[in-house]
Amino acid sequence: MRRVLLGAAAAAALILASGCGGSDGAKQADPVVRVALDFTPNPVHAPIYAAVRERLDAHEGVRLRIETPGASPDSLKTVLSGRADLGVLDIHDLGLAVARGRDVVAVAALVQRPLAAIVAVGGVKRPRDLEGHKVGVSGLPSDPAVLEAVMQDDGGSIGKVQQVTIGFASVQNLAQGNVSAVPVFWNAEGVALRERGVKTTEFRVDDYGAPRYPEVVLVARRETLERRRDDVRAAVRAIAAGMRAVRARPEPAIAEIARAGDTDAGLVRAEMAATMPIFGTALDPAVLAAWNAWDVRFGILPRPIDVGRAFQPQG
Repeated sequence: MRRVLLGAAAAAALILASGCGGSDGAKQADPVVRVALDFTPNPVHAPIYAAVRERLDAHEGVRLRIETPGASPDSLKTVLSGRADLGVLDIHDLGLAVARGRDVVAVAALVQRPLAAIVAVGGVKRPRDLEGHKVGVSGLPSDPAVLEAVMQDDGGSIGKVQQVTIGFASVQNLAQGNVSAVPVFWNAEGVALRERGVKTTEFRVDDYGAPRYPEVVLVARRETLERRRDDVRAAVRAIAAGMRAVRARPEPAIAEIARAGDTDAGLVRAEMAATMPIFGTALDPAVLAAWNAWDVRFGILPRPIDVGRAFQPQG
């Protein structure tokens, strides 16, 4: 009888222990949200890194895993293949993907204004002065569009410009005087040129007729958003918190981005100073509608896209 009672007590203790263990086990690890970068780590990505570094993602109940790009960055392909849950993407590339039938949706922005600008050297004081000059373009469809928009707003004609395809060697070609201007991001190549001592004149696209659209957005497959909406929202909140952290404590972010991107810390510091003021996750429907029309007008998009379907803010 004693053995039976002892056995029963042991069984009860085992069940109790199992129950306690089950309670602890219920506190499972936070779900992972994989975020694919679109380019070498740079200040636009700093809030994502800050969210991980300062455990702001854990505070929101998720774990961000940053997927850095390889030799040929393609965050859209990484997202569409399911190898990442979120991806950093230029808004024009999102529009083109949607126009081609890709079921991808923007869930937040990383910056709140265009980064595109025409950066010029020499005697070019205003956009229409580029008539008769060589302008280096990368081959992306947005480069001629930005050039045309900026020149047209100033009364100039892109037809009087000699466009030269230079790939992505814009800083080198402009610094060496091979071309008189290049379409670049003012917070990246524009800063790099100034840091190299090149005297430039900068024409930002939203100072010449473009709406203040968010240049860089976070995207997801629609299926991912519908299946993991709570995780996506938590990730966006964590990244928004990362923006606040970078503004409050920029030096750790500068050091981390310089290390992650194998870039000079002084250059990252200058780029960070240019980028921090425009951090933000908002996706304003009126601004997006204006961007949609602008992209169609200047030939970036072949036709308008359904903005309400392509942009679904999760902040």
